[in-house]
Amino acid sequence: MIFISRPLRINQRIRIKEVRLIGPDGEQMGVVATRDALQKAQDVSLDLVEVAAGANPPVCRIMDYSKFKYEQEKQAREARKHQKIVHLKEIKIKPHIEEHDYQVKLQHLKRFLSRGDKAKITMVFRGREMSHQEIGRKILDRVVSDLADVAEVEKGPTREGRSIQVYFMPRAVSKTKK
Repeated sequence: MIFISRPLRINQRIRIKEVRLIGPDGEQMGVVATRDALQKAQDVSLDLVEVAAGANPPVCRIMDYSKFKYEQEKQAREARKHQKIVHLKEIKIKPHIEEHDYQVKLQHLKRFLSRGDKAKITMVFRGREMSHQEIGRKILDRVVSDLADVAEVEKGPTREGRSIQVYFMPRAVSKTKK
């Protein structure tokens, strides 16, 4: 199967003297002049497509180019259909968070992680709270232990300016549960 990231040169756009030719059934036809290869492609009502421009001499194939493009687009659509998009959800808290607020934020984090999204919790310090970062660290440690059954820490507590961030990723669910 040929996966191409740039537009292919086809028919008269191939401006090389000689090419290595592959027939419509995949058989090797050897090195031939480009105009002869074009004539062979026109004889069977197909296109001459340059599939490996970097080779010496370049490799060209006789094929139905429109059908080839359709198959490539179909495979790309199928690949996009099966991919899972993972979002990063962020929750901000402060060091003097009340118990109920903490529980609400924890439930939000669990919901995000159960959906398969990654989560980021940011502990924000304001003013004099910077001199008591240990209070914030204790709360973040509590969050890590409360989420231990549904998530694992992807990137540990890192301080950035006036905040500390912890990144979580969903824990892989084992298939041996009863």
